[in-house]
Amino acid sequence: MRIDTLRQRLRALGALPVHEKRVLRLWTQAQPQDQGRRALQDFMPQTLRHALPALVQELAALARLQSQHPAEDGSARLLVALADGQTVESVLLPRDGLCVSTQVGCAVGCVFCMTGQSGLIRQVGSAEIVAQVALARTLRPVKKVVFMGMGEPAHNLDNVMEAIDLLGTLGNIGHKQLVFSTVGDPRVFEALPLARVKPALALSLHTTKAELREQLLPRAPRMTPEELVDAGERYARATGYPIQYQWTLLAGINDGDDEIEGIVRLLHGKHAILNLIPYNTVDDLSYQRPSWEQAADMARRLHRRGILTKLRQSAGQDVQGGCGQLRARAEKPARRVIPLRAQDVIA
Repeated sequence: MRIDTLRQRLRALGALPVHEKRVLRLWTQAQPQDQGRRALQDFMPQTLRHALPALVQELAALARLQSQHPAEDGSARLLVALADGQTVESVLLPRDGLCVSTQVGCAVGCVFCMTGQSGLIRQVGSAEIVAQVALARTLRPVKKVVFMGMGEPAHNLDNVMEAIDLLGTLGNIGHKQLVFSTVGDPRVFEALPLARVKPALALSLHTTKAELREQLLPRAPRMTPEELVDAGERYARATGYPIQYQWTLLAGINDGDDEIEGIVRLLHGKHAILNLIPYNTVDDLSYQRPSWEQAADMARRLHRRGILTKLRQSAGQDVQGGCGQLRARAEKPARRVIPLRAQDVIA
């Protein structure tokens, strides 16, 4: 379901803009529809009032909690069932954050990601994206939403931007607290500056080498690291938000001295934050997570070279919280993928 479809249904039931906003606001904030001092019979049209209980049930069915897996770090991996029986993952993050899914599966095929092994199954509707937030808010407060779960948001751009608009207005989430995470797509850099709600932007960089990036992200748009950073910098300067460059640390592949030099070359002087994220180990894949000491040393060296770097602890390590792992365990085992080695990259 799309939010636009939901709005049309509300209007067909006699909702005026004030009624429509109230229903959507209470839904996105996980509050009961009869909340407030004004009695519904004195406020809403009769047709809308009578249809509301069934509509509330339908909205709740868009995203239902199938299982919850708390981790020691305060995060919790949620397996979420959609109305058609498909499942996606959401992650409750420490400090009132939530990571949501925008697709069932993913077409980018990142070789180190479990989600990418299944390919794209279907798009997640804008109402289903918001429903993940409403569901999470029944469990704990949500003040930040990261579009970094299953799927590539750029490949479902209309639905994602519609969800962002609602969450950044009636959903009461600050625009900088809505984080659009993408491997990079020219359409993103065209659409985001024109939006009413302009989210923060996280770009999956992972390497400064164009050939290696094409092999790690085999079906991502062919933007070189330089082109990606140039486009990100334009958005950063237009919005005043620093770009978050995501770098999944893969032992022996993208954690060497050559990458440090490449990062300094690309990001020095840019309005940017580099997030180093040690790989969240996946049983069915053979990529390895570098030691925390190695990752910390890389972060320190980048700091000394003038790159604002944050070493992120991958959420949910003790519950195998890597993206797609929970869904994969609920489905049939994924095929084993031969990992890319640094020596296989064309010089």
